[in-house]
Amino acid sequence: MELTWWVVAIAGCVGLAICIAAVLLRRVDSERRRFRLLANVGRLTRLPEYRRAARLRTLSALVAIALLVVIFSASVVAAARPTGLPSAVHESGAAQPEDIMLCIGGPPTDPAVGATLRYFADRAKTLSTQRIGLTIPDRRVVPLTRDYQYAAAQFSEYAAGSKQLVAAVTYVDYAGGVEDILAMCLTGFPSFDQKTAQRRSLIYIGPGSRRAPGETRPALFTIDAVRDLAKTADVQVNTVTTGSESGALDALARETGGRSFSGNTDVMAHLSEIRQHPPPPMADEAMAVRSTETPDIPMILALMAMAGLVLWPLVVRR
Repeated sequence: MELTWWVVAIAGCVGLAICIAAVLLRRVDSERRRFRLLANVGRLTRLPEYRRAARLRTLSALVAIALLVVIFSASVVAAARPTGLPSAVHESGAAQPEDIMLCIGGPPTDPAVGATLRYFADRAKTLSTQRIGLTIPDRRVVPLTRDYQYAAAQFSEYAAGSKQLVAAVTYVDYAGGVEDILAMCLTGFPSFDQKTAQRRSLIYIGPGSRRAPGETRPALFTIDAVRDLAKTADVQVNTVTTGSESGALDALARETGGRSFSGNTDVMAHLSEIRQHPPPPMADEAMAVRSTETPDIPMILALMAMAGLVLWPLVVRR
């Protein structure tokens, strides 16, 4: 068992020690206590009824002390947010967090691009454990976020054309290709060396090739380099390509466990198909979710101790 907030456990132990010390060190002022004089005290204390009542009183005090200590200790452990204990909550693929990066490679006038932005603007607010982001050829306009209202507003504005989706930037010695856009989208995920259960899904929408025929200016990335990046980051690449050339992207999607479709048909149906098949849950123990709180056992112990404390007088009366 591990505790997320050790300071709570330490504060609880210190508080309990102070209470015990205060009780043990408290001086009894015997002068203020007035005892009523009784005759034949020795004979009364030897009676079986008296001894039974004295034993019952001592037992009740010990039970009360033990139950109070259990309630206090269990409450402190639960407040310290324990991890690693058995829990009634079972991990599932749907419960594992997921990062979704929309990778726009087409112009804002492309019907597939507009349909994609409207699709995720409508569905962003229905997400739960996912983070979603948006990358375009020259910048990342929406970093991965769980602020679904903000993301939906940005998608809607870009879909409506109220914000410029692509900046008119030209280069003398560089001609970017689809591979460069994919590489930029892949770098929007967390550091590749982080062992995390955050599943990663990239959805590319745009042409299969952005380089004009006969283009001699170099690009930065090749499809092999992009494939290596995707495998290193364990990213599922999905593509919705417009135009006729999409062979390299289809192979990339297939090798990373994703899906590839033509953007010239029903884009909404293709996106629904992609979202219905997210990356599979990670079963590797090194990448398991370790931050899941497991307060079940401490809370059950506290509730049982409270029930025992309430029911004990009923048991004694019987």
